[in-house]
Amino acid sequence: MKNIFNHLDTEEILNRIDKLSPTSQPQWGKMDVAQMLAHCSLFQDIAMGNSFPPRGWLGILIGKFVKPIFYNNKPLSRNMSTIPTILVADEKEFETEREKLKQKIIAFQNNGPEKCTTHPHPFFGKLTSEQWGKGIYKHLDYHLKQFGV
Repeated sequence: MKNIFNHLDTEEILNRIDKLSPTSQPQWGKMDVAQMLAHCSLFQDIAMGNSFPPRGWLGILIGKFVKPIFYNNKPLSRNMSTIPTILVADEKEFETEREKLKQKIIAFQNNGPEKCTTHPHPFFGKLTSEQWGKGIYKHLDYHLKQFGV
């Protein structure tokens, strides 16, 4: 499984982000490309320990049992639900959001596993830094595939 803490995997993700354009269209979902970039940036904030969305009741009940879907080798299902606090519905500026996300990915990778949050994921609960690294890669891969890159 690819991991955002692996330099080559990070480079691959950054190169794919660079292939996006303001006119990139989603193959599924409701967000436009700038909103997707903003959403991914907000998710990075959680993994970096800069944002602490509350755990919902469903995550508390079943999160620990289903958390392998976040970091295993199976692709995420299309149109999965998301953490409500990082659902982006307002207009965003593409270039700003792309650069912000790239900088957060680079910072996360450079900081390494030891700087990864120890705060529980809002749905899946406690994750190791390795699980976060795989999950971040998988989340970014999911959204980049959503936009055909």
